[in-house]
Amino acid sequence: MAEPDFEDFLEKKRVRNPLVPVGALLTAGVLTAGLISFRQGNSQLGQMLMRARVVVQGATVALMVGTAYYYGDNPWQSK
Repeated sequence: MAEPDFEDFLEKKRVRNPLVPVGALLTAGVLTAGLISFRQGNSQLGQMLMRARVVVQGATVALMVGTAYYYGDNPWQSK
């Protein structure tokens, strides 16, 4: 397998979706709220927030993969 040239990296500029950092912050916020509610003894709310964190985290990953796929980077295809 050939080593990629440095010019190849300069040629292709990565496109960044501005919603991905928002999703990451939202995931961190829900995680923090879940941990705080567990600590305060509200295990039902904490459990619900932990499930919500998984959903938000999955949506953020789907957004990242979708953005990469939309701009021509297929994450499942080797180069």
